[in-house]
Amino acid sequence: MLDFLGNLQRTHYCGALRSSDDSREVILMGWVARRRDLGNLLFLDLRDRSGIVQVVFNKETQPQAHAKAEQLRSEFVVAVEGKVIKRQKSNPELATGEIEVIAQKLHLLNTAKTPPFQIEDDTNAAEETRLRYRYLDLRRPKSHANLALRHKIIFEIRKVMDEMGFLEIETPMLTRSTPEGARDYLVPSRVHHGKFYALPQSPQIFKQILMIGGLDRYFQIVKCFRDEDLRADRQPEFTQLDVEMSFPRQEDIFHVIESVMVRACAVAGIKAEAPFPHMLYKDAVRKYGSDKPDMRFGMELHEVTDCFPQEAKDKLQIAGSVFALAAPGAASYSRKQLDELTEKAKSAGARGAYFVKLSPEGPTSTVEKLIGAENVKKLAEACGAKTGDLVVAVSAKQEIKGTEAAALVAGQLRLQLGEALNLIDKSQWKFLWLTGFPLFEWSESDKSWVSAQHPFTGIVDEDLEKLESAPWEVRSKGYDLVLNGVELGSGSIRIHRQDVQERLFKALGLSEELLRRRFGFFLDALTYGTPPHGGIALGMDRVVMLLAGEKSIREVVAFAKTTAAVDLMAESPSEVDNDQLDQLGIAIKDE
Repeated sequence: MLDFLGNLQRTHYCGALRSSDDSREVILMGWVARRRDLGNLLFLDLRDRSGIVQVVFNKETQPQAHAKAEQLRSEFVVAVEGKVIKRQKSNPELATGEIEVIAQKLHLLNTAKTPPFQIEDDTNAAEETRLRYRYLDLRRPKSHANLALRHKIIFEIRKVMDEMGFLEIETPMLTRSTPEGARDYLVPSRVHHGKFYALPQSPQIFKQILMIGGLDRYFQIVKCFRDEDLRADRQPEFTQLDVEMSFPRQEDIFHVIESVMVRACAVAGIKAEAPFPHMLYKDAVRKYGSDKPDMRFGMELHEVTDCFPQEAKDKLQIAGSVFALAAPGAASYSRKQLDELTEKAKSAGARGAYFVKLSPEGPTSTVEKLIGAENVKKLAEACGAKTGDLVVAVSAKQEIKGTEAAALVAGQLRLQLGEALNLIDKSQWKFLWLTGFPLFEWSESDKSWVSAQHPFTGIVDEDLEKLESAPWEVRSKGYDLVLNGVELGSGSIRIHRQDVQERLFKALGLSEELLRRRFGFFLDALTYGTPPHGGIALGMDRVVMLLAGEKSIREVVAFAKTTAAVDLMAESPSEVDNDQLDQLGIAIKDE
């Protein structure tokens, strides 16, 4: 027989009780985490959001409560009236380990089926099972801690932004489709037959219009949606900190975000120091083989193309550059380990991988017969390699216009070796601003230059004259914020002149008709005294993931979807009734 809650009121959270509460009468409510029956004494671990406390049922002093407690099973919901006493022997593994609660009354509020996995942090349940039973997975202490940390970080960010004079302004969730690189989620309108809204990929145009409207400093913690191809750790809906400012220098935006991140890190008990260092995009690619380099370890890349004579290049089919790095202490790598590195390099786009081992007897190389002993020595010296090191050099299968393709391959090997050789100091928090991005990047599928960021990104003033004649040389006023090798967000000083915005659209091959259809209202707005402005968006899921020490954003999102963009718990996406489709005038075609 279940009990009613009635007027019973909780006095304390389970995890809040301490030795200072000795002799206090309490009413606790929560879930049965564990039950241990020792005959006359029955011990119950009672769990709620705050933690666990031990409750003791004594058959001799409270036989009715003890008899009722014998019915309890894992995840039953109960209320306990009792008295706090100090334990004779404390449990250092529990925050409440110095006390226990002697039960006087037990109220059984609900039963539960046997869970498909243990409700504990070290569960071995598959992620798919955890997501399918997300309401159970959320009961784990780590889930509680992650979501509480997320709340505290976002709450602190709101405080910081308010202190700096920003207004939080909501922008529409139903807007028009203006593709920004990814596919839109489309929402059919029943009232406006045959027309569609789109869920926003970002509030980009609206926040720029807010600057035109004179709001000066805007921010928003906002949901965004992108119907992207499947990726390992992307969600179709995500949360970002969206920021825009009028009349800013780039440094002003950096200062705002650095203030935000220093305070957010402090919430997680992490000390971050501002200002954050800056690096040019081209230097990041050439030195670290990445546009989001992990700065917690060195192992820089070096261009060593000159160490490969033309005859060797011909035999190895090297058409572009060769980049190399020195892996400290890895000269002992076996043939199997070198083969694994080679396979990794090839899967990343390498033409080949070439090795030099620096043993006490001197350097030995897999390509010594092709490039000669003197070039092997020169290759090792170029990388600053020492005795005991392994030099890894790579060339790329094909060059990417405007990018050092071999460097990008070497950058992936750098990360793999950094992990394998334990070179990454996991206690460090290395922020980095990346600047000097190219405005355009080459699209192999389209065989044309496309926007490297979104098409509202500002152009470096002196490069404006190259927009039509040499787009590959044009630099943007864009910037990225990176933390420990993870891109947290990107932004830019925007184009605020209508004539420049139209020139950029035309450089991208957009017709006048398409421009007016997609962006007509925005282009019109630019003609009414638009101030210089700029901003940034940070992915809050990634920020919280890193600060919580997790490896997947699904661990810090309350209701996450799988890598296939499926909500296993709610069984979404799902089919809908034909009546609903008929009202919208939509028919489903076979694939």
